[in-house]
Amino acid sequence: MSVWMAIHPRSSGTRILVTAGVQQTLLKAQLRTSPHHRRALPSLMEALALWEGSEVRAALVADERADTSGTNLFTDCFDLVESTPLYQLTIVGGVMRRNRRDGLRGLGDFRDLRRVLVEEVAR
Repeated sequence: MSVWMAIHPRSSGTRILVTAGVQQTLLKAQLRTSPHHRRALPSLMEALALWEGSEVRAALVADERADTSGTNLFTDCFDLVESTPLYQLTIVGGVMRRNRRDGLRGLGDFRDLRRVLVEEVAR
């Protein structure tokens, strides 16, 4: 089963949701706004692919606040929008709210990122 990943950088931090298909949540994270190193995101995707033994299909969310979010994650990742043996990364539009809970508490609401996975990554 494919590993799906949604990355949503915001001024308050970068949210990451990783699932196995639609149903199983593998990882939820709230990280700093921008990674300390330019290779952090590709390394994270590669590590997840190696850990799970499956290609990671990832979506980097660029919503209407992307240019004012205080992050350089978008500009750092434009040359990474490609397919490698371990991951595929695409840049997608904004996220919308949806009413679905995943049972993992403590990191806030990730339903909008789950919708990105279903609508963008699963295509």
